[in-house]
Amino acid sequence: MKNIKVVKSTKSCSILPKKAKRPLLRKTTRNILEDKLRFQMEEMVTQNSKLMQGIDREKVAEEQIHIRTKAMEAASDGIFIIDAKDNNFNIVYANPSFQMITGYAKKEIIGHNYFMYAGGNSDLRISGEIRQTLSQGKSFHGELLKFKKNGEKYWCLLRIAPIRDTKGVVTHYVGIKSDITLMKQRVLEIEEQREELLHVTRVGKLAEFVSSLAHEISQPLTAILSYAQAAQRMLKDREPQLQEILQFIVNDDQRAAEVIRRLRYLLKKSKPAFVSLDINTVIRDTVSLIIPQVTAKDKVIKFELDIGLPLIQGDRIQLQQVVLNLISNSLEAMESKKDSHELIIRTSRKDTDTILVQVRDSGCGIPEGNMKKLFSHFFTSKPDGLGMGLSISRSIIEAHGGHLEAENNPDRGATFYFILPIQMKNSNEY
Repeated sequence: MKNIKVVKSTKSCSILPKKAKRPLLRKTTRNILEDKLRFQMEEMVTQNSKLMQGIDREKVAEEQIHIRTKAMEAASDGIFIIDAKDNNFNIVYANPSFQMITGYAKKEIIGHNYFMYAGGNSDLRISGEIRQTLSQGKSFHGELLKFKKNGEKYWCLLRIAPIRDTKGVVTHYVGIKSDITLMKQRVLEIEEQREELLHVTRVGKLAEFVSSLAHEISQPLTAILSYAQAAQRMLKDREPQLQEILQFIVNDDQRAAEVIRRLRYLLKKSKPAFVSLDINTVIRDTVSLIIPQVTAKDKVIKFELDIGLPLIQGDRIQLQQVVLNLISNSLEAMESKKDSHELIIRTSRKDTDTILVQVRDSGCGIPEGNMKKLFSHFFTSKPDGLGMGLSISRSIIEAHGGHLEAENNPDRGATFYFILPIQMKNSNEY
C-alpha cells in the first residue's frame, strides 16, 4: 500500500508539469516565426518602396533629360557641345538651329572641328582668341562676323563656357550662337537715320546762309551790270574790241544774276510756274551754262535731239536744274575713265502722250548695290557729295507728271532718263 501510493504520487508530480509547458513552447516558436516573417515582409515592402522610388527617380531623370533635349532641339539659338578632351575641338552635338545658322547639315558638323564653321573669310585672330580663352578654362563672349556655307555674311552673338566633372576637370564646352544680323541692320538703320537728321539740320542752316549770301551778292552784281552798260553807252560806235569785252561782262553778270535768282527760287517756298516749253531748247540752254566745265575736263557733249517733238508743260528753271544735275553726275562718272570723252544727250517721242530724255555717259557705271538707293535722300557715293541732287531731280520730274530712272549700259557707263507727259493733267495744281 505504501509503495503504490509513493509511485502514484511520483508519477503525478513528474508528468503533470510537462503537460502544462508544451503549449507555451509551441506559442513561443510560432511568435518568433511570425515576427521573423513580419520583419521580412516589412523589409520587402521597404525594399520594394525604395525600388519604386528609384524607378520613379530614374523616370523623372529620364523625363528631365528628355525635356532638356527637346528644349535644346527647339531653341531658336544655335546650341552646340565640343569635346574638350580632343584638341581638334570636335563637335559632339549641334541642334537644328545651329545647322540652319551655319548652313551645314548635321552629318557635316558632328565629329568635325568647330572652327571650320566660321567660314573661310573669317578673321583668324578671332579664332585664335577663342582657342586661347577655352584652353585656359575660361568663358568666351563676343559679337562676330561669320560666313555661312554658301558664303553669305551674318553677325552672331557667341557664348562658349566650359563644363567640368566632379573633380573640376573640363570635359566639354557648351556654346550658344545667336543670329543678330537683323539687329545689327536695325542699329545701322538707326545710325543712318541719325546721320540724315543731322545732315538735314546742317542743310537747313546752309539754306539760310545761302539765302542771305544770295541777297548780298545780287547787289554788287547789279552795280557791275550798271557800270558795264554805262561803259557800253559811252563807247558806242568805237573801240569794238572793248565793246566785245564789255558785252562778255554783261552776259556773265546776267548769268550770275540768273544763278542767284535760281538759288533764291529753290529756297523759296512757292509753286512752280508751268508754261509751254520746247524741251530741246531747255537742254541747249542748260548745256551752254556748263560748257566751260565740259571743255576744261576734255569732254564732249553730243546732241541727238528729235526736232519734231511737241511742246510740254513745265517749269523751265526746274527742268534745267534736272538736266544740269544729270550732266554733272555723268561728267564726274567719266573722270575715272581716261578713254571716256563722249556724253550723249538724246530726246525722242516715247509714245503719243510722252517724250523721253536720255543722258548717256561712258563712265564707270553704277554699282549694283547702289542702284536701289540711288535716288534716296542723302545717299551719295562721292566723298564731298550732299546726296540731294538725284533725290530733288526725281521729285521735280514726278511733280511734272513723269518719272526719272537710271540703268547701266550694255557696254560701259550708265544712262539716266526721264519721261514727261506732253500735256499735264491738272497742271494748275502744281
